[in-house]
Amino acid sequence: MNQQVTTSTAASVTVQGRVQGVGFRYFVFKHARRQGLKGWVRNTSDGNVEAYFEGEKEHIDSLVDLCKTGPVGAIVKDIEVDWVEPTGSRNDFDFKYD
Repeated sequence: MNQQVTTSTAASVTVQGRVQGVGFRYFVFKHARRQGLKGWVRNTSDGNVEAYFEGEKEHIDSLVDLCKTGPVGAIVKDIEVDWVEPTGSRNDFDFKYD
């Protein structure tokens, strides 16, 4: 039998620039779900967008690349990606409010 081994990883991402009020969270949400990633996305009080992505590394890399430009109207000045151990605590991808 041929079994594929899927390696799951995770990344904590912070996007800085004009990323609030331009649909950035929905943009991330839509693409994360398409990639089959788990995690969350939220606005921060300092005007950034934070996200946690969990899944296959190539899918996370693809979404991080999309976040470098974002949706129409966004101006991304910087993006920080910290690779972390996956927690396995999320069943899907959603918005986070706190």
